[in-house]
Amino acid sequence: MKLTILINCPDQSGIIRSVTTFIHQQKGNVVYLDQHVDKQAGVFFMRLKSEFEHNLDLPKFKKEFGRELAEGFHMEWDAYTDMYRPKMAIFVSKYNHCLYDLLSRYNSGELSVEIPFILSNHRDLEYVAEQFNIPYFHIPVTKETKAEAEDKQLELLEQYGVDFIVLARYMQIVSPKVIDVFPQKIINIHHSFLPAFAGAKPYHAAFNRGVKIIGATSHYVTEDLDAGPIIEQDVTTVSHTHSVKDFIAKGRDLERIVLSRAVQLHVARKTMVYNNKTVIFS
Repeated sequence: MKLTILINCPDQSGIIRSVTTFIHQQKGNVVYLDQHVDKQAGVFFMRLKSEFEHNLDLPKFKKEFGRELAEGFHMEWDAYTDMYRPKMAIFVSKYNHCLYDLLSRYNSGELSVEIPFILSNHRDLEYVAEQFNIPYFHIPVTKETKAEAEDKQLELLEQYGVDFIVLARYMQIVSPKVIDVFPQKIINIHHSFLPAFAGAKPYHAAFNRGVKIIGATSHYVTEDLDAGPIIEQDVTTVSHTHSVKDFIAKGRDLERIVLSRAVQLHVARKTMVYNNKTVIFS
């Protein structure tokens, strides 16, 4: 049985020794450990993986860890076993490139998740859900019905026990009503022109400006639009030889890659959020 522990707390001596000693006392073997100290904030971060020959009583383990270590070091922490596959809901609108990429990785076993449903404000991509035999829910969203639509979304998310949400080019602003239920558990993807080239046709605007680099950014969703903690980014070069069509194609390729990397990092418990920034472990 494998266990992953994520910890952040005020930086102080003895944390690593105390945690590894506790794992040893529980008859576990530490197989990976990575840590980071934010010197400016005085905060310690750690990700630790351990293996146990026996099945671990996780509630008991958490209770003892909390009592013996977490309280004394003032830790914010959690522990996860590899036996549980988190449930990932996908929200989409009309673009299918990110959706197809995630579903292909899921279908091949590359993504260690369950996908209980796909949700959209349009019916356009229902055929994709049918191809992968995944339930598809159509909940239209207008200015007048947004509150009611989000109530329906939350009902579905609770009904299916969803752990986190991926916005695979979901072209609607998610309100605090949903964000507050899934803090640091909603992953978004967008081009990296923001805020320079905001609007409906950012690639056309970038082409007209003659940019030399385009990119994509995946981040956790917060109330500040497109300003949440960044999980993953990437860029590619373009030149005067490329057309607007080339810009869009390259941009969509990046969006697929960057979003899938961000989801993989989240599923592997390699991300920690602090002060609107992320610590990403290797």
